[in-house]
Amino acid sequence: MDIAFEEGMQSPSAADMRPDPPNSLDLNGTHPQRIKLTAPNINLSLDQSEGSILSDDNLESPDEIDINVDELDTPDEADFFEYTGHGDLTANKDSGQESESIPEYTAEEEREDNRLWRTVVIGEQEQRIDMKVIEPYKRVISHGGYYGDGLNAIIVFAACFLPDSSRADYHYIMENLFLYVISTLELMVAEDYMIVYLNGATPRRKMPGLGWMRKCYQMIDRRLRKNLKSFIIVHPSWFIRTILAVTRPFISSKFSSKIKYVNSLSELSGLIPMDCVQIPESIIKYDEERSYKRSVRLDEELREASEAAKTSCLYNDPELSSMEKDIDLKLKEKP
Repeated sequence: MDIAFEEGMQSPSAADMRPDPPNSLDLNGTHPQRIKLTAPNINLSLDQSEGSILSDDNLESPDEIDINVDELDTPDEADFFEYTGHGDLTANKDSGQESESIPEYTAEEEREDNRLWRTVVIGEQEQRIDMKVIEPYKRVISHGGYYGDGLNAIIVFAACFLPDSSRADYHYIMENLFLYVISTLELMVAEDYMIVYLNGATPRRKMPGLGWMRKCYQMIDRRLRKNLKSFIIVHPSWFIRTILAVTRPFISSKFSSKIKYVNSLSELSGLIPMDCVQIPESIIKYDEERSYKRSVRLDEELREASEAAKTSCLYNDPELSSMEKDIDLKLKEKP
């Protein structure tokens, strides 16, 4: 039934018709009916038309914002966080245990660190060499001057300066030493050249392995392979001869023809000028010992040959043989 309101009486508004909120939790299991509220229309366009969130009506000017800085709460000294570790540091300082400060990296140390590494290009690839780790072994390769006409270099490789294979970092050293030898060889060689390999006074544990030597040959630039005219091995051992025999299938016949064996330094001096060739003292001593043993062995062989020759002459002398026959006959004629 419609209820008519008299004039002058105001109709109840939506707020007056809303039920009062409960002031206690309903434990009887009854649930009030849910009321659906419709959301008002909101214009979220980005233009400054009426009702837009960017409209001037919705923006407050800075003059309307009144902030009293004096009324803002600021933390006092009691609100600061107190680090309990300061007491421990003070106690450590009092007990004489001062914390170590981080050392500064000076410019001189930076330059020194740059000198410990060398960047080279081998086979069109950039490589870095640890110069510090190979410092004791850099004498393994040296320049021995020139021979013939032009800039025909003599490159001396002393195997006695190689590292001991029993070292824990042996492979790391040999890897960097390999890069150093190849890069140094490219700097030393301008035209034709020869390599003098000093194998004497080198124990077995210091001799380079087969893989290392094969890698050296494979990494050598084609220009260096072509310009190599001779590879002289001084004081060759059975081990180095065996290595070269095994690697023969992996190297060209032209390179094999360039290999020469020299048994002494005096023989080497007959092949190349020795003025600028630096021979280590250990190899000089080794050569002297070998020369002395060789001379003693030759003296013994000559003495044995001389005695054999004398014995042969006595048996082949016709006068001595006739005298021996006469003595034999006389002995037989006696009763």
